[in-house]
Amino acid sequence: MSEFLNVLQFVTHYGLHLFFPGILAWIFFRKQWKKAWIIMIATMLVDLDHLLANPIFDPSRCGIGFHPLHSYLVIAAYFLMLFVPNIHVKIIAVGLLFHMLTDFQDCLWIMVLG
Repeated sequence: MSEFLNVLQFVTHYGLHLFFPGILAWIFFRKQWKKAWIIMIATMLVDLDHLLANPIFDPSRCGIGFHPLHSYLVIAAYFLMLFVPNIHVKIIAVGLLFHMLTDFQDCLWIMVLG
């Protein structure tokens, strides 16, 4: 059962990172949804801050509040970016915030699976 849940977590995590931004792009940025989707996928570069951690990947670690670009203060800055009038900044903000939400759901998996 635990192996099944680990696979489900993996599929959920990467499904949310790769496919759900396309749905968000279609809903919120319909006229340029393909460009918006690509920009949101590019926001995954925020995970480069994982390279500063030791170990780089720890399946039992919640990244929210741990990695510098996943800190609460920086997440608040991502939220404020929603209010910048530039459409590209808004797309980046949506991508970054959804990325943080996706990573947060991993924290919930960690709490459930132990």
